[in-house]
Amino acid sequence: MVAQAIATARAAGATGKILVRGDSAYGNRAVVRACQRGNAEFSLVMTKNRAIQRAIAAIPDTAWTPVRYPGAVHDPDTGQWISDAEVAEVTNTAFAHTKDRTTARLVVRRVKDARYPDALFPIWRYHPFFTNTDLPTADADITHRRHAIIETVFADLIDGPLAHLPSGHFGANSAWALCAAIAHNLLHATGTLADPPHTRARGATLRRQLITVPVITVPARLARPARTPVLHLPSRWPWAPAWLQLWDQTIGHSPPAAA
Repeated sequence: MVAQAIATARAAGATGKILVRGDSAYGNRAVVRACQRGNAEFSLVMTKNRAIQRAIAAIPDTAWTPVRYPGAVHDPDTGQWISDAEVAEVTNTAFAHTKDRTTARLVVRRVKDARYPDALFPIWRYHPFFTNTDLPTADADITHRRHAIIETVFADLIDGPLAHLPSGHFGANSAWALCAAIAHNLLHATGTLADPPHTRARGATLRRQLITVPVITVPARLARPARTPVLHLPSRWPWAPAWLQLWDQTIGHSPPAAA
């Protein structure tokens, strides 16, 4: 699968570097071998076996560097969102007893375990990944963690249309999933057209502030001066500027007035 994806990207015209990012399910020698044969870089989560644990333990305390993420990152262990951590790296040889022996960088992110806030000494949780990129340690970690963006998509869909699939028939549920994906893309395109804060908003927020609210709960008044429909919105409605910008971006003429 990885080899096919790399070949497809090259066939589509990709001429620069290709980075294959994956979780622990992809941290194996077959994936690394496919990346090397396809001249692609890899950034793969490694299972914390004894060899990985020894490599992490060998990192000196002075090697850890604080890193702050541009956006919060989903922690798979606790389900919480984190925005800062510490990172370090060490050279590591993976698959040492196989013909696919590979030496590259083991970049490790560590965060304080929130389950022990009153511990006398910090209790750390470690998240290693194996990479052959040439990025600085913190940049390599930030780049790798970008794959966690998909978690917000999952959360949006589970919080919305995929909270319940409507049928016991595969075909009906498949159609429902496709419609859910289309609605998700349209919803976030709506937020992007509204204003910068809504560009990063969750689906539930977009539905509440831009979709549901104007239609149902805002006491708007429709007028037709000179046979031109004008929607008078409340003057103190906090989402009026975003909604007006959305109107202007989509309708393209005579945005509604605030009364």
